[in-house]
Amino acid sequence: MKKILEDIRVLDLTHVVFGPWCTKMLAEMGAEVIKIEPPWGALDRIPERGPMFGGVSAAFHYLNLDKKDIAIDLKNPKGVEIFKGLVRLSDVVVENFSPGTMQKLGLSYGELRKVKPDIIYASLSGFGQTGPYSPRPSYAAIAEAMSGHTRQTGDGVDPNGPPITMAGAWGDVGPGTMAAMSIIAAIRFRDKTGKGQLIDVAQLDCVMAYNYNAVTLYLLSGKGEAERRREEEEQTKRMGPAAMTFGGVYKTKDGWIQLSGIRARGLDGLKQRLGVKELDKDALKKLVESMTRDEAVSYFVEVGLPVAPILYASETVRDPQVLARDMLVEVEHPKLGKIKMMNFPVKFSETPGKVRTAAPLLGQHNKEVLMNYLGYKEEEIAQLLKEGVIAVEKIS
Repeated sequence: MKKILEDIRVLDLTHVVFGPWCTKMLAEMGAEVIKIEPPWGALDRIPERGPMFGGVSAAFHYLNLDKKDIAIDLKNPKGVEIFKGLVRLSDVVVENFSPGTMQKLGLSYGELRKVKPDIIYASLSGFGQTGPYSPRPSYAAIAEAMSGHTRQTGDGVDPNGPPITMAGAWGDVGPGTMAAMSIIAAIRFRDKTGKGQLIDVAQLDCVMAYNYNAVTLYLLSGKGEAERRREEEEQTKRMGPAAMTFGGVYKTKDGWIQLSGIRARGLDGLKQRLGVKELDKDALKKLVESMTRDEAVSYFVEVGLPVAPILYASETVRDPQVLARDMLVEVEHPKLGKIKMMNFPVKFSETPGKVRTAAPLLGQHNKEVLMNYLGYKEEEIAQLLKEGVIAVEKIS
């Protein structure tokens, strides 16, 4: 076995970030992921903002690496027939529509179990398939806000200031990774018992779990954030400089660094280097301001404190550590030619994950899938195309 999931086929009905991130993880560990879009293209293929590359966003290119693509109309009975035919030959179905959508299409877990009794069916949504908020639409920022992360991020800057939404789609990629992990666990269970199952993954549940420290502190203490903050401030006053943390963002001559100042051995090394018994944060700031970013990083590495330059993405992709870890890979795109993408981030000694193919065009693999898997003839495919049951993007 060259890939961990090389014998697994996944039908991917997902869009935007949460779902595509999940199925991308599976694809790069070897699963055959067939992305199924409507003839007019999935929501994330028609971005609302941002630059376009080959007709789609940068995010679409990354989130759909290593996937095949067919475009079929699931509101058409012939499209449903195609989909159910593929379910019979697959291991996993992943969808992130609003709860109830798959039921309306006649493609619920209960219906697909009739087609393939051991199917693993992952439903990804903002609030899950149950509970009073279940019907509500959601995106990453919504889960982050309800989990406490948005308020905490603002408090980290100014406890009296406004909440701050975190950069990126952390509330998508975290739950998406947990969904992929859960699917692999369900595959393991099926292999042991012969039983498939329904997996209900909610963004809010996952992001709340990731906010483990704040939530657990409240559950154990019963004290809210404001009360705990007052207690921490009083404790710092009583204990003096020894209670201070020296971590955080520091300005240099030509940029910024992130310093983690809670490692005892490193703090002792810093005191020794500076020739002081106690550290002073203001003095430390002035010291760092006298250095370049690279000088500051080297300085704190030498004393044993965790430190990093604060980089733009354009710098990250050129960093020697990133290059040494093979985090960039070149793939061939039908419209853009050779492009660079990020590689699979986890290293396996026996079954390495790897990005192999670029994000597909709409319906790029219609013919391959319909002919090789379901036995359709060329003239039948041409008729489905004529009727609008399937669609394919032309390369101009």
